[in-house]
Order: sequence, then structure tokens, then C-alpha cells
Amino acid sequence: MSKTSFTSFSLPLFGTAMFLAAGSLFGQTPSFEVASIKPSQPIDPAMIQSGQLHRGMMIDGARVDIGRFRLTQLIMKAWDVEMYQVQGPSWLMTGQAFDIVANLPEGATKDQVPAMLQKLLADRFKLQVHIDKQPREVYPLVVAQGSSKLKESAPAVDTAPPDITGSSTTSINMGKNGGGVVTDGAGHKQTIAPSQDGTMLHLESPGATMAELAAEISPFSDRPIVDETGLKGSYDVTMDISVQEVMAAARSMSADVPPPAAGGTEASEPGGSLSTAIKSMGLKLELRKVPMLVVVVDHCEKMPTDN
Repeated sequence: MSKTSFTSFSLPLFGTAMFLAAGSLFGQTPSFEVASIKPSQPIDPAMIQSGQLHRGMMIDGARVDIGRFRLTQLIMKAWDVEMYQVQGPSWLMTGQAFDIVANLPEGATKDQVPAMLQKLLADRFKLQVHIDKQPREVYPLVVAQGSSKLKESAPAVDTAPPDITGSSTTSINMGKNGGGVVTDGAGHKQTIAPSQDGTMLHLESPGATMAELAAEISPFSDRPIVDETGLKGSYDVTMDISVQEVMAAARSMSADVPPPAAGGTEASEPGGSLSTAIKSMGLKLELRKVPMLVVVVDHCEKMPTDN
């Protein structure tokens, strides 16, 4: 999903929502020509280790392919918002995941997919939402005193444009020891390697922007992290995060991971390994309360109507 900068939440998101709503009132929002919605199958560990886990969203020509999205993630795609901008019952994030395959009508473009996804959710899940502005606490990510300690990435080598557009499919190729490579639809790779004692994970994310870094570390925190560093380049980011924090973040993103052990904690106020990682980059987090637009779910069915 394209990342919307924090400073652009207000008018652009509201204007887009109003435009889409107005278009649908006058019948101007097209619908998917054919759409199949099926519950996702349980994840097989062998599926992950072989890199065959189908998770994410891809638009290939007139075909839209969505794998293992729960309703929260579908709403995020439909309104182009982050997880912390969706408000509704907890089962939206923890309930059944779905696989969706749909065809675009003739003449439709990928820019119309969010509006069509909104209509599909309304038709098949009876989804009803409204847009609200609410005060939320966030952590702006800023440069600490002096300058950052980040290493700027080498210039990217020009390559032929990919044949598949609008892709946000995540390819996960993990080994039995918990290490491996995660590749998103834009070809951005993250490598993960566990420590010898199994308590920490070493993450490497080459060519990351600060907006991408903020989005990547937000799940480790109890509040959204937004980029206010002013750094415009791409950087080779490395950090060490505790396995406990990684598992908590995975649960917050609706991943299929075991619940925390008795007495365990979820992501909390920045501290421990997250705080250490941020400081090692010459960055820091501040706390601020700001107005933020939120997609509020008024009604939604747990299962769709039949295909």
C-alpha cells in the first residue's frame, strides 16, 4: 500500500473520501466485473519455508489478487489508511482472513480499485463506515542532537520496469531457524537473522526511506510513529529487535502467530530493544497529540455473502 505522509492526512484523505462517496451516489463508481471471496486456508509451516505463502495485494492487468487479508487490512486498502486509522470491533483484525480474486471492468484503471473495493465490502460484507477526526497520540521520529548516524544507500541501478503494476504482494521465504528474506511488491527486501540465543532478531533493510522506517517500526510501539526527520534520502537501515517485540508486532498486524505466554506483554511504550535501535541511528521519538482522520466501522458482517 502506498504510504501517506502524516502531514497529508487531513485534507487529501477527507477530500478523497468525499469524492468517492459523491461518485457512488451518482453511480459513477464502477464495480468489479467478477469477484470471488474465499476464506484463506490455514498456514502450513512448509508453505512459509518454501516462500509460497500468498499474502498481499497485486494488480496484474485487469486482475486483482488479494491474499490472506483480514477485514481491517481490506479496509486499509479501500481507504488508503494505516491500521491505526481504522476503528471498529477487535474481530476485524483477529478474525478470518480472506483470499479475493476480482476482474476490473473494461476501461477501469488501478486507481479506481480502492473505490471498487469499498463497494465490494459494502455489497458482500454489508460494511458501513463514517470518517471521523479524533485526537491521537503519536511519536514523531526526529533527528537527535547533531546528525543522524544512518548510512545513505548507494544510487539505485536503473532496471526495466516490472510487468506487474500496483503490486503490494509480500513474498516470505523463511528458514527453520526464524531467519530469511521478506520481499514486498516493489522489490524492497528485508533480511532477518536470529541471534545465537534466539532472543533477538537482526534486521537489515537496504534502501529504506525514513517514511518506510517509521512505518516498519510503528508496530513495535503502542502509538503510531511518523516521520518528521526531514531526511529525504534512502538509507541502509540495520537494527536488533527482541523476539518478544517482533512477535507482538506480528500479532498487531494480524499475522498468524501464537498468543503471548502467560504474563507476557504486547508492544509497549518505546523502550528496550526498540529504543536502543532508534538511538543507534542518531534518532529519537517525541510524544505529541494531533487530530487524525479515522475510518470508523459502524457495521460489518463477519462472513461475506455467497460468490
